[in-house]
Amino acid sequence: MSTVDSTSSRSIFMPNKKESRESGKVGPAGLKRNSESRKNELDAFSKSDSKVDIPDAIKDFSRIKKVADATPLIDNSDKIARLKAQIAEGSYNIDYDALSDKILEQEF
Repeated sequence: MSTVDSTSSRSIFMPNKKESRESGKVGPAGLKRNSESRKNELDAFSKSDSKVDIPDAIKDFSRIKKVADATPLIDNSDKIARLKAQIAEGSYNIDYDALSDKILEQEF
């Protein structure tokens, strides 16, 4: 026959409160704190990494978008319908001088 150890299962699975405090070191005494120099190093590192620079082109685009969104919409559907009708009838006349002026404006 085998011998049974006299250690109670309660002492293995449910240790005394005093034993758990000493061995687990739970609480402020069990935490390891960073030294002051390490804390300063970490603070400096996090401040430099958390800074974001937005390019001027993006800022300009944002301003332009706000202005464009604030302008009222222009309804050109009547003009488009009229031009389509003139083209379909063959009565649409091109103003070549105005067309050439617009092309030159865009080029220069």
